[in-house]
Amino acid sequence: MAITKEQKSELVQSFGRADQDTGSPEVQIALLTARINDLNEHFKAHKKDYASRRGLLMMVSKRSGLLKYLRERNRKRYLEVINRLGIRK
Repeated sequence: MAITKEQKSELVQSFGRADQDTGSPEVQIALLTARINDLNEHFKAHKKDYASRRGLLMMVSKRSGLLKYLRERNRKRYLEVINRLGIRK
């Protein structure tokens, strides 16, 4: 269910500004999106897993805050991230 090292390094490579850039908002948003998508698949099989649902809601809230930060600081990077991840329509 969790993302593997290979998936994480691939996301860091594609969204990061440098090779080992894990702290930029773009990378954090991409990692959270991957985890959120994995949890959505988990909930299709386990509908009553309310403890994990709470974690999902916290991740969605954190991603929303990061997106808001990026939108206010650099609109161009924000639009690029949401288009690449397909988050908002």
